Amino acid sequence: MDQLDATIIDSWHRNTDPWVAAVRNGEIETRTLVTNGAIVDTVRAYAPQSAVDLGCGEGWLVRALPEVEMTGVDAIPGLVEAARAAGGGEFQLLSYEDIADGKLTLSVDLAVCNFSLIGNEAVDGLLRAAPSYLRRGGHLVVQTVHPVAACGDAPYVDGWREGSWAGFNSGFQDAPPWYFRTLSSWIALFAANGLRIREMREPLHPRTGKPVSLILVGQLEERPPTSA
Repeated sequence: MDQLDATIIDSWHRNTDPWVAAVRNGEIETRTLVTNGAIVDTVRAYAPQSAVDLGCGEGWLVRALPEVEMTGVDAIPGLVEAARAAGGGEFQLLSYEDIADGKLTLSVDLAVCNFSLIGNEAVDGLLRAAPSYLRRGGHLVVQTVHPVAACGDAPYVDGWREGSWAGFNSGFQDAPPWYFRTLSSWIALFAANGLRIREMREPLHPRTGKPVSLILVGQLEERPPTSA
């Protein structure tokens, strides 16, 4: 695992309890106002019978889609334990590297990554493995920070950025780094792994009218060509 990808996992081990509290107490304004509803609406628009939430956290999205046969997967034991205790679906403890190695034995209509793709090499491996967990013709739905809004004053180029818990409660510590991707890089990442972009959504904040996030929907049409 890339060292900075490993740092992300280490941080989430330390921030499990405050994250569960923040999500379940509705402490993150953009989630309650915009992004939670946006990802639920997007998944429902494709009417999957089965789905997997990759990086499911404490499992809220699985519980929000009771009509779908859902499995949640996360690499953090405390988050998986919290998800299992709340119920609503099956939850598995697997890292993205585990999934890249074929240890997720599912074939579903749709996979969803809701603000869970913040690394670099681990994310690349997870998308390369899409044919192992998505059926042919299935969809991958990703919600991430909007590249234009999240870029700030830094150059608009791919690269690691320093993390921050600004706006979160005081229980959070040691914010993890995150890997910034431009819009064109996200599109290229999907294309390189046999995922044709079907739709892009840009959920807007109701007060500012600015995009809060970016949602990409890719369809797995064929396996990407193998490298020579």
